[in-house]
Amino acid sequence: MKEEMKSNIILDKSFEFAVRVVKLYNYLCSEKKEYVLSKQLLRCGTSIGANVNEAQSGQSKADFIAKMSIASKEVRESKYWINLLIETGYLNKEDKHTKSLLSDAEEIIKLLASIVKSSQERNKG
Repeated sequence: MKEEMKSNIILDKSFEFAVRVVKLYNYLCSEKKEYVLSKQLLRCGTSIGANVNEAQSGQSKADFIAKMSIASKEVRESKYWINLLIETGYLNKEDKHTKSLLSDAEEIIKLLASIVKSSQERNKG
């Protein structure tokens, strides 16, 4: 039951993160005229929720774990692109939106790690 509750949280949080990434992409393109790094962020930032959703109808427990693991990799990649956008001056690391986005990414990483770990433990038993 605990995993099911987390799954709902992760579905919501990954969707909200994707919405924020799309809005950030639009901002970076229109205001900063930045198209390359932001496109990379758009791809991985929206992929997190897609993989989490796919995992919900996984063909097996192993398939569920694999999809959630991919989502975890995608959120880590998203953090990379956000940090690169900060270091290249497109985003301000002191901005509340930037801090919040990084915090959300960290929270999603922790949730996914917990889901994958508990699913792997149950799959062994």
